[in-house]
Amino acid sequence: MSNFAKRTGLRIAACLVAATSLTSCTTFGPEPWEKDLMAKKPMQIDAYAFEKAAADHIFFSKEASSGGRGFAGGGCGCN
Repeated sequence: MSNFAKRTGLRIAACLVAATSLTSCTTFGPEPWEKDLMAKKPMQIDAYAFEKAAADHIFFSKEASSGGRGFAGGGCGCN
């Protein structure tokens, strides 16, 4: 096999890999016909404010601390 044929084969293979990798990420995210499901109340982050407040109260009562839904702190218990 000549060097030209090897280079051509490598170029074709590189193009196929590039085309495959570029088209593989095209289906991320909801499709337009799926967005109605994402807009429903159970899919919202804070859809049930009363239940969240009750869960916070129970957590406060058991752990004697409030909050806890943030991500600050390192988990050492010193803050």
